[in-house]
Amino acid sequence: MKNLLLLLPLYARRKSGLLLALFCALATVAAGVGLLGVSGWFLTGAALAGAGGVFNLFAPSALVRGLSFLRIVSRYADRVVGHSATLRLLADLRATVFSALIRLTPRQLARYRSGDLVARMTGDVDALDTVFLFVLAPLATAVLAGAVLTAVLGMWVPAAALAFALALLTACVVVPLWLLRAARKPGAAAQESAAGLRAATLDAVDGHADMVALHAQAQTAEHFERLCEASALARRSQARVAARGQWFLQVAAGVSVLALLWFGLGTHEAGQIEGPVLVGLLLAVIGIFEVAGPIMRGASRMGSAISAAGRIREVVQCEPDMQEPASPHALPQSGVLELSGVSFFYPARGDGGSPRVLDQLDLRIEPGERVAILGASGAGKSTLLHLILRLEDPQAGHVRFGGCDARTCAQADWHRRIALLSQDAPIFLGTLRTNLLIGDPDADDARLWSALDAARLGDFVRGLPEGLDTWAGETGSQLSAGQARRLCLARALLSPAAVIVLDEPTAGLDAAAEADFFKDMERAVRGRTVVLATHAALPQGAVDRCYVLRDAGLHELSSAAAILA
Repeated sequence: MKNLLLLLPLYARRKSGLLLALFCALATVAAGVGLLGVSGWFLTGAALAGAGGVFNLFAPSALVRGLSFLRIVSRYADRVVGHSATLRLLADLRATVFSALIRLTPRQLARYRSGDLVARMTGDVDALDTVFLFVLAPLATAVLAGAVLTAVLGMWVPAAALAFALALLTACVVVPLWLLRAARKPGAAAQESAAGLRAATLDAVDGHADMVALHAQAQTAEHFERLCEASALARRSQARVAARGQWFLQVAAGVSVLALLWFGLGTHEAGQIEGPVLVGLLLAVIGIFEVAGPIMRGASRMGSAISAAGRIREVVQCEPDMQEPASPHALPQSGVLELSGVSFFYPARGDGGSPRVLDQLDLRIEPGERVAILGASGAGKSTLLHLILRLEDPQAGHVRFGGCDARTCAQADWHRRIALLSQDAPIFLGTLRTNLLIGDPDADDARLWSALDAARLGDFVRGLPEGLDTWAGETGSQLSAGQARRLCLARALLSPAAVIVLDEPTAGLDAAAEADFFKDMERAVRGRTVVLATHAALPQGAVDRCYVLRDAGLHELSSAAAILA
């Protein structure tokens, strides 16, 4: 249950909406139970009056109409306010999870599969709507309404009131606690299988080409079918737990009704309670047990909610490897980018080895210089760029900009000085304008066109009917690969960064588009410092210096022939 404590700060933030939802739910229950009780009293009294008695029809008929109207209004308000509060809670929780994820380094995120992260952001968060809608709110309303009805019963039939209170307490507290224990294992299995299904779906989509090429469709389908069977089994187990809860609920309601009849009829024979009042109380008792129905369904789902909360808590409480300094130093607008004595290695493998990717590496880049880093795949080029971007910190050595160590300044300031264009830079769903404004939200149209012209995409965009407001499509589907890459370059150029880091910027481009990209790079960056990691053959004059990363160290290629090679 301690996993659910992460919801308390969110509940405190939304307490006004939750209290209003609780008030509406309580009004709905009070109106419903009161309507049943008054109706029973009214119908019974009217029947007895027809047999020769005298009965005032106006007061009970007015109460029936008033309670009916109140129930309609309060039920509608309960649905609107309750679901609104729950959706806001889920939105807050998603923002909390995303904020926790965004603080982690790539090395920490590598522990999770992409589908697992999606499952934590969607399925696990959605599972927590059970806690308020189906457990806390019904439980609070049942206890409060039950206390009022117990007091009313105690005025006429004290013994029945005691039996009713014990039965309601059993149905609303004892049985749900038992169901909660019974539902933990199938709930955890349901949540894990749902996460596995999401991960398998994303893996199949991402690796569809390889899967078809390797004729692995059958194995993938079998794996997915096993996950589906596990999910169905867990859901059936949850349904059985909920069914047992409903059975106990009916038993508790039956015991309360029998107790009221047993003691109430004796009280009626003694002349201490009228028949219409006894019938009204009987229907009120039956009506209040309807409130416990959602509690049983919620208790059967609490296993999933607890498991989901645990998976979310694991992410939220994960401390990032890189911490902000207590008193960050101010960064200059421009300066020398320097790596001195930098060493980096990944966590130890199962055999105890710690692969050292970079070892005592030194690099100094003057403002406005263009430097290329070559090397085989896996040599550590991306790791080196991660250190420059301060997505990771080295285990030894220093990364400095303008003489300021990366560890002593705010990460936001560092990222304003150094921008990235990676090989898989995304085109977001939206227009060309919205994609460009990610680089600088305050840029006007003149700056947007200037960046597009620098990336040699301005003429193309001007030829489009809607210009900057042209829809880019899903992942840039309305653009060619070269155009999408140039749009990402324009977005990077819009940032105020003094250093542009390019990670395989021409990956996936044909030879002609690659040559054009490097040809235009010098004019596009407009004197900014450039760090380029690539496998591509660089044309003459594309960079000022070229290094090859080999055996965890940098080796400069000083001759023009080596650069062209």
